[in-house]
Amino acid sequence: MVKQAGNNSESEQKIIVDSLKAGDTISSPLEIIGKARGNWYFEASFPIVLLDGNNKEIATAIAQAQSDWMTEDFVDFKALLSFSNPETQKGTLVFKKDNPSGLPENDEQIEVPIYFKDFQTTAIKVFFNNSKMDPEFSCNKVFPVQRTIPKTEAIARAAIEELLKGPTEQEKTDDYFTSINSGVEIQKLTIKDGIARIDFDEQLEFQVGGSCRVSAISSQITETLKQFSTVEQVIISINDRTEDILQP
Repeated sequence: MVKQAGNNSESEQKIIVDSLKAGDTISSPLEIIGKARGNWYFEASFPIVLLDGNNKEIATAIAQAQSDWMTEDFVDFKALLSFSNPETQKGTLVFKKDNPSGLPENDEQIEVPIYFKDFQTTAIKVFFNNSKMDPEFSCNKVFPVQRTIPKTEAIARAAIEELLKGPTEQEKTDDYFTSINSGVEIQKLTIKDGIARIDFDEQLEFQVGGSCRVSAISSQITETLKQFSTVEQVIISINDRTEDILQP
């Protein structure tokens, strides 16, 4: 049972969640049962929001009063929350007081930390340069680091997205670095007949100079994609251009 944080007696509560407690593991669909003071509702309902561990909203539900809500007493509610593909193992359920005025001073909410039952991960590699293992910077020599990501069917794209994040602080301590600009975005990635075609925005080649860096960028992307058995060849493009890109 979850009670409003900071209050000790039921007489001081504004909302009580009966069907789960903080730290519970949840799966979809999730039935949520509890009771809230009548003024927590507006037109017999209030919103419930599900966030992942990055505070990204992944689902919403409407809690419906089960009886007359025009009272200061507790009114039972029910809600059904459906969700999929959480990107983190931890999350938060947020029970929000319905606030039709929109005034911040009328906002109230209760946050309940939860875990996702169906959260699964997979290990992938991303490839960086390394100043210790390649002190002379031989350009196209890149080295793998392992990352754990949420399990996904679009695993090749997820691997490139991890690559574009650059090395972690720990990886930097271990002398890894990237030759790829920050802020690069993937526009399209397809894999067919062993060929991965990946298109980036123009940030990939922004102020990129020197044939060595160009080679390093290409190697990072290519080796990250070629770790997958479905990829034998990689074609890189920028805004659908394959000619005259990543020129030193």
